[in-house]
Amino acid sequence: MRVSLGCHFRYELQQATPMIALLNVHYSRFGDLERPDHLTTSPGVPLESYRDGFGNWCTRLLAPAGDFVLSTDGVVRDSGALDPVAPWAGQHAVEDLPFETLVYLLGSRYCDTDLLSNEAWHLFGATAPGWARVQAICDHVHNQVSFGYEHARATRTASQTLAERRGVCRDFTHLAITFCRCMNIPARYCTGYLSDIGEPLPHPSGDFAAWMEVYLAGQWWVFDPRNNTPRIARVLMAQGRDAADVPLTQTFGPNTLTEFRVWTEEIG
Repeated sequence: MRVSLGCHFRYELQQATPMIALLNVHYSRFGDLERPDHLTTSPGVPLESYRDGFGNWCTRLLAPAGDFVLSTDGVVRDSGALDPVAPWAGQHAVEDLPFETLVYLLGSRYCDTDLLSNEAWHLFGATAPGWARVQAICDHVHNQVSFGYEHARATRTASQTLAERRGVCRDFTHLAITFCRCMNIPARYCTGYLSDIGEPLPHPSGDFAAWMEVYLAGQWWVFDPRNNTPRIARVLMAQGRDAADVPLTQTFGPNTLTEFRVWTEEIG
């Protein structure tokens, strides 16, 4: 399967503004890129790229005052298979976890484990450790939180999502990650493209998506508490402890986003 993917951001800037963008496909999918999704700007400015502490590919630039566009446009090859499901995948004892997974047991900016630990054990302490427990967490979050773009709020934490019972995909993901960490399951935040291939019409407008990966049976597995079902053509861009680690764009000055488009479409 060949999938066209990309994005288009237009800003109105009052002054020259430093920016950092995390808008490229993750290195783990680099070999699947038929046409690389190079970041371009209009007007053109010098770009500097680096890897952050989580291995994500970041681009630093200085955007000029006025109308400014960031965009990517690539083609990725995908198997067309649904997200893998492994009900047999077991949970590791904390003392047996690899060192690099331990950071994903800790509380973070949006995943306030200290406030939700008791609730997590109350809700999920009787579930079977491993895949069944993570799925129970996703089922609970999916059923208890109402989705709506009108509910978006950049400062909402996991405990606030639980209390308000509404949010967007990042809020679903933060809450599920927090419950997993409270239950001693490493969980990390992911952002990227999620196609509507195979989904019934009508499809919503294109957007980026948030989901999580959890560490079970010696590897990381995708779970999506917002949609709570395996999907086709999920393409990772960046991963970290929570959304604070992987902003799509970080702007260091006042700005107005005047246009936003995202696409993930099958070719042929």
